[in-house]
Amino acid sequence: MSQQYLTVTALTRYLKRKFDADPYLDRVFLTGEISNFRLRPNHQYFSLKDDGAKISAVMFKGAFDKIKFRPEEGMKVLVVGRISLYEASGNYQIYVEQMQPDGIGALYQAYEQLKAKLTKEGLFSAPKQTLPRFPKKIAVLTSPSGAVIRDIITTVKRRYPIAQLVLFPTVVQGDKAADDVVRNIAQVEAHGDFDTMIIGRGGGSIEDLWPFNEERVARAIFAARTPIISSVGHETDTTIADLVADVRAATPTAAAELAVPVLSEEVLKIQQQQNRLQQAYLLQLQRKNERFQRVLNSYVFRQPERLYEAQSLKVDQLTQRLSQNLQQLVRDKERRFQQTDRHLQQANPLPRLKQLQQQTSYLTAQLSQQMGYLMANKRQAFQQQVQSLDLLSPLKIMGWGYTYTTKNQQVLKSVQEITSEDELIIHFQDGVVAATVSDVQLKSDNKS
Repeated sequence: MSQQYLTVTALTRYLKRKFDADPYLDRVFLTGEISNFRLRPNHQYFSLKDDGAKISAVMFKGAFDKIKFRPEEGMKVLVVGRISLYEASGNYQIYVEQMQPDGIGALYQAYEQLKAKLTKEGLFSAPKQTLPRFPKKIAVLTSPSGAVIRDIITTVKRRYPIAQLVLFPTVVQGDKAADDVVRNIAQVEAHGDFDTMIIGRGGGSIEDLWPFNEERVARAIFAARTPIISSVGHETDTTIADLVADVRAATPTAAAELAVPVLSEEVLKIQQQQNRLQQAYLLQLQRKNERFQRVLNSYVFRQPERLYEAQSLKVDQLTQRLSQNLQQLVRDKERRFQQTDRHLQQANPLPRLKQLQQQTSYLTAQLSQQMGYLMANKRQAFQQQVQSLDLLSPLKIMGWGYTYTTKNQQVLKSVQEITSEDELIIHFQDGVVAATVSDVQLKSDNKS
């Protein structure tokens, strides 16, 4: 019974073999709109959809690198690929091998995308280098066997044979052409002695001219320090290289004409300039001679003393003014000196010093006299105070016969402080007497 059930893996492998074995699914031409696209570094994963359905799509890195444009979200494309089933998820998908825009060529789409990118970066609008007027050495990057190099050589020999042409054989068509152009530009830059560089090739289809629409070629031309003339295709063909170059020429012959002047015309211009220079020199010489004659006939040389007459008068006037100014200055200084001297005499400190010394002596004498008076008064007042104190002194009163009694070193003020048998000290003016109380009597009738 269990043999009637399949595993998911077995069923998925069976379906995958069906997809892979179907000849109609091995090469499918499909049109649709790109959805869920995000540029990845390796393989690309996205979807193709229309109004009614959607299918997953995978484009491996090798196939994606061959397309000339960059897919964008919502872009309608034409793809060629095979339909298969991815076992891990069970989803069927198309493995895209070729892709191009629907309704517009892939190369033209890539051209417009790169043009917009470089325009945004400013490569086309950046200041262009000026071509040297009289180049000595010109580098030519083109095919050695094409008509381009022959046209350039013929034109340069006819117009400016003294210029040196150096051919850098360059592949100008095919997958290797872009790398070869970039490499030869680097070689010319490495030499460092070229005045101009011409990059050219004949006309052709957009596929034939495509190497000159590559981004690396455009950036190499933009970074070059040598001025570059681009002559790619016919006059109606415009490549990215033409837009980024310093000068664009419609044809190789026009490129050569832009690169070099006509030697005979330049020689004729030099002769004309030489004649003009000689005529200008003769005219200047004639004018100088006329001026010299006028100077010789002037009064300066005929009567040289007149040259300094006015100056001599001016010197006398200035000398007289200087003398007057000096005298006036001396008078002013003398007057100021006298004024200053009077001020100094008035401000002489010696009389004032003598006056102050006299005043000091007088005040010193007055001070001494007043101090004597003050001391006498103070001494008299002191004597009076001493006498007053002496009159109030207890010792003087005791000299009149008065005494005072103490008990336990305390002065007795009342008889009530004394009891029989108390030890008392009686103080006289000239000594003390120790006594013992035998009887105490009060002034009143009460006795104790």
